[in-house]
Amino acid sequence: MKKKVMKESTAWQIGAHTVMIIGSLLAILPFILLVIASFTDNQTALVNGYSFTPEKWSLEAYQYIASEWATIGRAYLMTILVTVIGTALSLVITSTFAFVVSNDKLPGHKILMFLCIFTMLFNGGLVASYYVYSNIFHIKNTIWALIVPTFLMSPFNVVLVKNYFSNSISPSILEAARMDGAGVFAVFTKIVMPLSVPIMATVGLMTAIGYWNDWTNGLYYLTENGGSQYYTIQLVLNRINENINFLANNSDVAAKAAQQLPSTTMRMAIAVIGILPIMCAYPFFQKYFVKGITLGGVKE
Repeated sequence: MKKKVMKESTAWQIGAHTVMIIGSLLAILPFILLVIASFTDNQTALVNGYSFTPEKWSLEAYQYIASEWATIGRAYLMTILVTVIGTALSLVITSTFAFVVSNDKLPGHKILMFLCIFTMLFNGGLVASYYVYSNIFHIKNTIWALIVPTFLMSPFNVVLVKNYFSNSISPSILEAARMDGAGVFAVFTKIVMPLSVPIMATVGLMTAIGYWNDWTNGLYYLTENGGSQYYTIQLVLNRINENINFLANNSDVAAKAAQQLPSTTMRMAIAVIGILPIMCAYPFFQKYFVKGITLGGVKE
């Protein structure tokens, strides 16, 4: 009987590992192909398509990016700025709101939680949102157009943080702090937040990825005439995909505009540059990510 159980367990482990290996390869191989394509000669990519073993290698795409760093570099720095500011503000708003609704004794906390959940199910739509942000809040063609809409506070993140506060932080610790004379702000900053590193890292990583990869806010709220100075790297990449002459028309070296652009491989090179920071940061947040999702997704 024991041998049979051991054989079944071994078979399950082999099957599970096989599935995970295949899934990992399916996730990793596109990134490898992306990097290889960015180092492929443009003409070779046009004729033969993308390949893991290109016939001819080239640094032309990265050389062109270096020559156009006045445009691409500004977009890259703007992406970093928007991601840092947006993520910091989002964590502050999400954590404070979640801390409030996690207090079951607070009058009206159920109404606040209902309003939060309601926005996960229904919204006013793109037209109404665009009118409010553009004509009431007047954020169009400003840096706030990249920060406020969509990502500043997510109801899903609020639920994760709220559940973490309720299930992972003992009420007795908070009560002891209050008996020692700590106020609400002191309890939140000195006890709750230091104990909430896993969920804060999880929510922060998801929010940062959202800001880093976002191009729709710029598409909706930034115009080429009034807001091009706020273009992020993803928006620049999207513009390139729509019109490969975008960089040439906005370049400091306009004399080279007639020169043929390495259009195919340049898209790949900009994509590589765009995803590098996230790929480098994720390994440091992975341990918090798994723990935060597990504990934050549990409700007693």
